[in-house]
Amino acid sequence: MTASSTTTRIARAAIAVAAIATLAACGGRDRPKADLAAANVTTIGVNSYLWRAALETVSFAPLLQADSSGGVIVTDWYSNPQNPGERVKVTVSILDQDLRADAIRVAASREVNQNGSWVDAPVQAATVQKLEDIILTKARELRRQAIAG
Repeated sequence: MTASSTTTRIARAAIAVAAIATLAACGGRDRPKADLAAANVTTIGVNSYLWRAALETVSFAPLLQADSSGGVIVTDWYSNPQNPGERVKVTVSILDQDLRADAIRVAASREVNQNGSWVDAPVQAATVQKLEDIILTKARELRRQAIAG
């Protein structure tokens, strides 16, 4: 038996044990807290999977602030070179130490250039939702990679 197959078997066994423990806890009122890949990795103050995924997602824009203790990422204004008359600014807040859908909040501001002045413009709710979805998907993938080792 190779080391790789032994590691795979151990990982599968651990996942099975975690699944059984989770199912056993379904009858109680408390949310299950144990998880194989530590869904609440918090050595930086917030969930590290969400933090890394959020940084990757907004990496298209220059950062103004990145506070891993408070879980806040703020970009500077960004203009797409293909549409220089419009710019956006994004704020990502990580609200929980667990990897959960409601643990991430994205806010965006948009401005358009009118006669040489930047004027506030609405941001479609779907845009913010899409950014949140992208961050969550990346965070879950990072966690899956950690499980697979």
